[in-house]
Amino acid sequence: MTDSSDTPIQFQSADIARQIDLAMQVDQFRFRRALRNIEHASRQGKPIDRQRDKLTKDLKRSVTLRERRAATTPKCNFNLDLPILDRRAEISETIRKHQVVVICGETGSGKSTQLPKICLDIGRGVGGLIGHTQPRRVAARTIAARLAEELNSSIGEHVGFQIRFSDTTKPTTFIKLMTDGILLAETQGDRYLDRYDTIIVDEAHERSLNIDFLIYHAS
Repeated sequence: MTDSSDTPIQFQSADIARQIDLAMQVDQFRFRRALRNIEHASRQGKPIDRQRDKLTKDLKRSVTLRERRAATTPKCNFNLDLPILDRRAEISETIRKHQVVVICGETGSGKSTQLPKICLDIGRGVGGLIGHTQPRRVAARTIAARLAEELNSSIGEHVGFQIRFSDTTKPTTFIKLMTDGILLAETQGDRYLDRYDTIIVDEAHERSLNIDFLIYHAS
């Protein structure tokens, strides 16, 4: 009879690793580190039951949350009169293929309101938030309200904003508007911004120090 702690985990590692890819992005690094620790303990003949059970439980919870978010993703309706949407298919494909994308367009072409929806429409915002920065608080609030209206939801439900002394985001939020200073401050506790699967740095041409630092982190 073989003790369960002596059972090699190699037979399960590949399956667990695949499941980790389906978890919320913010959890993936922690899960992969836990899996490595379990594999190391297993090779040394140490008990792994407790660690394995905890990882399995936490992983299931995270995967379930991501599945729930995917099932409740709001439908995006686009105002085809906006010039940016003439290039919607090209923009979508470029975002899919490249980690960093620079988009230039005239003022009023719809960049600020339509880019987050284009990202949401191709599956972003499910494994992590779509972060959208603005240099000014008024712009963050205004664009959040406009996006919420276009997604037929209330502030905080699918679209929220965070500015100084005010955070309307909820667990159901897909798109988060904020000042660039707020996002930069988040790097102190989330160095790689793992809460986000997409970051849109709006008005990047203003080239403030905050924006320069964010572009470095995002890339």
